[in-house]
Amino acid sequence: RFSLRITSKGLKKQIYQDIFRTPEYFWFDPHNLEFAGFILVGGTYQPIEPNPQGWLWSQQLNLFLGIYQEKLRFLTAAGELVPTPEEVAEQEKQRSDRLAAKLRELGVDPDSI
Repeated sequence: RFSLRITSKGLKKQIYQDIFRTPEYFWFDPHNLEFAGFILVGGTYQPIEPNPQGWLWSQQLNLFLGIYQEKLRFLTAAGELVPTPEEVAEQEKQRSDRLAAKLRELGVDPDSI
């Protein structure tokens, strides 16, 4: 007699490995910050070894995945954070505000352009 108990997380991993054959599989639990990644080797997921910072390299994305300020983030090969869409929007707003202020200093109403 044989019984097998698979957690939801384990079952999802097995489906991605055996059915979808997804080259890489990652999971992140925002509650306890559990984070793991796997790469498909010979039909079986093998754990991706973390670098000294605890980041995992994704060959598919050509980026690291790592926990930064309790959030899962993408990082470049050089270790620089890839901005989120919200961060990009905020950076653009700050740039726009600076340009508008400079135009006002020069006596130009930015809303009239």
